[in-house]
Amino acid sequence: MKKRPSMMKRIGVAILVVAVIGLGVLAWYATRPGPLAFASGKSVALDAYTAGQPSGVPADFKETDPIARGRYLAQAADCMSCHTTEGGAAFAGGRAFKLPFGTLYTPNITPDQKTGIGAWSDADFLKAVHEGIDREGERLYPAFPYAAYTYMTDADVLAIKAYLFSLPPVAYVPPANTLKFPYNQRWLMAIWSGLFNPDKRFEPVADQSPEWNRGAYLVEAMAHCGDCHTPRNRLQALDNKRKFAGGEAEGWLAYNITSDAASGVGGWSEAELAQYLSTGHAKGRGTASGPMAEAVDLSFANMTPSDIRAMVAYTRSVPAIATPDLPAPKNEPAPADPKQGFAANADERGKQVFAGACASCHGWTGVSPLANQATLTGVRAVNDPSAKNVAQIVLTGTQHAVGGPLEMPSFGAAYTDEEIAAVSNYVTGRFGVKGSSLSAADVRKLREMQ
Repeated sequence: MKKRPSMMKRIGVAILVVAVIGLGVLAWYATRPGPLAFASGKSVALDAYTAGQPSGVPADFKETDPIARGRYLAQAADCMSCHTTEGGAAFAGGRAFKLPFGTLYTPNITPDQKTGIGAWSDADFLKAVHEGIDREGERLYPAFPYAAYTYMTDADVLAIKAYLFSLPPVAYVPPANTLKFPYNQRWLMAIWSGLFNPDKRFEPVADQSPEWNRGAYLVEAMAHCGDCHTPRNRLQALDNKRKFAGGEAEGWLAYNITSDAASGVGGWSEAELAQYLSTGHAKGRGTASGPMAEAVDLSFANMTPSDIRAMVAYTRSVPAIATPDLPAPKNEPAPADPKQGFAANADERGKQVFAGACASCHGWTGVSPLANQATLTGVRAVNDPSAKNVAQIVLTGTQHAVGGPLEMPSFGAAYTDEEIAAVSNYVTGRFGVKGSSLSAADVRKLREMQ
């Protein structure tokens, strides 16, 4: 009995040490750099910046109607893609985001009074967009990118609200989320938000050009490019020490878009980047697929030339970060003879599937005989040794019309996991720098995320 107080004391000390360490870890995460930490120069309040106007609509947006202004900003923020499910009404929600710990369904943001946001005040809408808290005080999951949207000005947020409220109300209740414990505990998002949501509006960098600041506002606050293209830390916040070095979105790899020449876009010209953003295709660089194709179709393709140029200018300023597992793309065509350039250890099924389903559009050389957007030579996905995005495009096809009229159908139902793995490996082996070793089990996991 005499030893009990001593034991309790040691337990108490141990708990205290664990708590202190835990708080230290959280504090360390909370002090990670913000999205503009890489930029040289002093930030100033938006109303003190006189060199230009980073927020709002650009000068070359000619429509003066306030609703048109809100529509443009809603497109720049890519609201429709997340809040519209396949075959459903626009903005009515219900799109499923399959995560390792369950499925999230997006809410209805039409002006329906009961199932949408028709009863929301301006203050309610601002609180949701800036702080991630809905009208009922419930915490929103950061799949809704409020940690990026928090940088948007009140005027721009309310312009988007005005546009949404101009749309027809749709009475629809999306399915309930199916998240596992403890991820279904929304109160935990208060901790996450306290660590990673700065809850502050955009501040221009005085030493940077007006075009750069406009691009920063579009890329960081509106388009939230980092949510896909920046790696995440263990608490699922953006790791801005590796800004734009590559991430993952809905089972697709979002590749490195830093200025690294080999693994990023440092070798691209400004014209190529602008063409890719506005059309979804740049000759010799590739065609957007998956979530990026959706972003082009619903967002970037609707933006003015000056805004596209501003996004390119800002993105080009992000420091180069090498991604070691992404070699520089191979730009030389493969041999025209199907019997040449085929790895001896490759699965013969891959060649057979390519011959039957792919060669007529993509060509045996990788240079399409039909359209530039079907050319495989120089494409990042084909030169990615994981072959993940190659398998994804085989499974899903082209769901958004970008880069031209030619669309690729889905082959997910036509071929087995083994066959899709084989043809993906064949494509990277024949047209890429380094072949892949994707397995049927890998393809099965990709199917499960659809």
